[in-house]
Amino acid sequence: MLFSSTVFLFLFLPIVLFTYFLVPRSFRNVLLLAYSLFFYAWGEPVFVLIMLGSIGLNYLFGLVVDRVRNRKRAVTWVMTAMVLSNIAILFIFKYTNFFVENINAAFDLSIHVDPIPLPLGISFYTFQAMSYVIDVYRRDGEVQKNPLNVALYIALFPQLVAGPIVRYQTVADQIKHRIETFGKFAEGVKRFIIGLAKKMLIANNVGFIADEIFKTPANELSVGMAWIGIIAYSLQIYFDFSGYSDMAIGLGKMFGFDFLENFKYPYISRTISEFWRRWHISLGSWFRDYVYIPLGGSKNGKLMTYRNLFIVWFVTGFWHGANWTFIAWGLYFGIIIALEKAFLEKLIFRMWRPLQHLYALILIISGWVLFRADTFTYAYSYLKVMFGFGNAPLFDERAAFYLTNYSVLLCLAIISATPLFKWLIDKLQATASNKVYVLGNEIGAPIYYATVLLLSIAYMVNSTFNPFIYFRF
Repeated sequence: MLFSSTVFLFLFLPIVLFTYFLVPRSFRNVLLLAYSLFFYAWGEPVFVLIMLGSIGLNYLFGLVVDRVRNRKRAVTWVMTAMVLSNIAILFIFKYTNFFVENINAAFDLSIHVDPIPLPLGISFYTFQAMSYVIDVYRRDGEVQKNPLNVALYIALFPQLVAGPIVRYQTVADQIKHRIETFGKFAEGVKRFIIGLAKKMLIANNVGFIADEIFKTPANELSVGMAWIGIIAYSLQIYFDFSGYSDMAIGLGKMFGFDFLENFKYPYISRTISEFWRRWHISLGSWFRDYVYIPLGGSKNGKLMTYRNLFIVWFVTGFWHGANWTFIAWGLYFGIIIALEKAFLEKLIFRMWRPLQHLYALILIISGWVLFRADTFTYAYSYLKVMFGFGNAPLFDERAAFYLTNYSVLLCLAIISATPLFKWLIDKLQATASNKVYVLGNEIGAPIYYATVLLLSIAYMVNSTFNPFIYFRF
């Protein structure tokens, strides 16, 4: 079930909200869990069993870890078994076909495995399940004796299938003691509307441009077309994913939960390191705290630091998909970040500030080519065209067509990806008189959000099936 669907918006969500606030507080977690399982089972009823298996397994691991935490050898074995068990679940459903294909290619074999369908959101809820056990082990959150609380943490429908990856330590107390207020509910509604607009009004429309251009063989593209295509995709993936995160955070607030931010205007970054502190923050912090730091982080010399960065970015790329292009994409950013740590960052900060932003944007956008392309061959050919290597024309009629018809949309998307609008609103609020501020807040804001919601619904009703990009991860 999609957040950006009429079934969710006009049927599922109203029923959930009505019954949630109708029942006594002591029954709300049970009700929310039941709705979350129904939400997941809507499109994939069989795979809800996989998720329930993951929940049960990690609930038991949490109990055992809490009991043997003071016995070093025993807890080491338990934590090792927990990590291997969760990785095994991911491997079976996400990577089996990938490894079989590569083994066949490497050793000229013909091992046959029927394609294994990928359970929706398995990467996200597996990481959340591991977070629970690790946080119990570290005493960052108390063990949940009630299995329904563990199930709610992992299966909570707002963030279940595409994040943000909610850390157990951030919501452990909220599961038992959260407080729902009208103010928080209203804030959640506004946040949800903004996320829906990002998806329906911007991501889907720039995504159409990207899809059309990436369907074209690279040797038929002009330089201008290649840049329009990858800029459109860069905007699509940002507004698609940040829109989903906004909706998830907004839905969480409606039910009294406070999820951490997942995006902070990443395209205004000046370095790649900064970009990854602003993009998919929940995933970056997960790898930092549960992989990079346990490996030693940057405490054991430069060589070990670079080794740890290589491991983290290899895993980051592999987490995104069972394809060598994703692994290359992860290592691409890992190498750049290593170079920035070594010497490049000092040189960058001596440059004129606009050039710093240009440096980051070119590298980020180039990396998205690897992420979007299905094969290395297409990615290589596309990048060649982008940077003018070969015989591709600088500009052609198709590039002129896309600029003529979509320049306003692209400009609006680019501006919306910066904090300019937020800065203007803050300025107006700071300089406005109390009377003007009250009028704007009590009259202007509801009109604005209602208009945005109606426009989003109009696009939703007329759109074809268009799932969120990160659903496949």
